[in-house]
Amino acid sequence: MIYADETFYKNEYLGIHTPEQLNRILKTASQHIDTLTFNRIVGMGFDNLTPFQQSVIREVCCQMADFMIENKDLIETALSSYSINGVSMNFGDSWNVVTMNGIAMKRSTFELLNQSGLTRKVI
Repeated sequence: MIYADETFYKNEYLGIHTPEQLNRILKTASQHIDTLTFNRIVGMGFDNLTPFQQSVIREVCCQMADFMIENKDLIETALSSYSINGVSMNFGDSWNVVTMNGIAMKRSTFELLNQSGLTRKVI
C-alpha cells in the first residue's frame, strides 16, 4: 500500500519535487515505513490506525520521498566511506541522519515516525 500518493504529496504535503516516477518513490518510502514498523500497519490495516497515526505515516512517507530524491546518489552508492587526500566522508548515522534496518533517513523523520508508536521492537 502507498501511504501517500502523488496527489497528497502535491496538494496536502505541498511537496516541491515532481520527478517522473514520484509514485514509485512514494511506494518505496511506504515499503521502508513497513520495514521500520515491523509490518504492523500491514497487519492492522491503515484504516484501523488512529487519525493521528495516519497523519504521521503520510507525513513521514512524503518526508522520506523528499530525502530519497534529494540524496539519490548517496543512497544508491555501495560505499560506506571514502577518503581523498586526507579528506574523508562516511555514510551512516550522524547528528542529522540515521540508518535503521538499512534505511537511511533524516533523524527528525525517524523521530516523527516514532510518535506513531509503531516502531518499537517487541522482545
